Amino acid sequence: MTALEFGYRIESLTGSLKPYALKLTRDSEDANDLLQETFFKAYTNRTKFEEGTNLKAWMYTIMRNTFITNYQRMVRRNTFIDTTENSHFINHSAVVENNAHGNFIHKDIQAALNELKDIYKIPFKLYFEGFKYHEIAKRLSIPIGTVKNRIHIARKELKDALTVYAY
Repeated sequence: MTALEFGYRIESLTGSLKPYALKLTRDSEDANDLLQETFFKAYTNRTKFEEGTNLKAWMYTIMRNTFITNYQRMVRRNTFIDTTENSHFINHSAVVENNAHGNFIHKDIQAALNELKDIYKIPFKLYFEGFKYHEIAKRLSIPIGTVKNRIHIARKELKDALTVYAY
């Protein structure tokens, strides 16, 4: 296979490699960089590709290995090696957690739950405690479909009430 044919074949895989790059990096710019680096490595190592094997799988492997190598390099770069006697101070976080944020969230969730009507709140709490749909239906003497519907409505209302915590 000529270099031009190989270039066209790897270029045709862009559509399937891009989502994988996004999944790995979780950032559009980093995904584009990873994709470009993958194409570069594949093209420069095209003589190692054996005709008749799965080119797509080969490209996925190159991308995964490139991502892992870059990640390990980044971790090594951000690791401090302390040779002093007080080594425990270097890796000690300067931020002190006091759970205030978690307490606010918990209070907001409780307030939102308390605002729900009992017909939605009770099945939702039972489901949250680990009961199965059929157990809730039996306990409340209502059909399973009604249980599912009420839990769905409770989730929707909680989601609407807690939009401040949406990402």
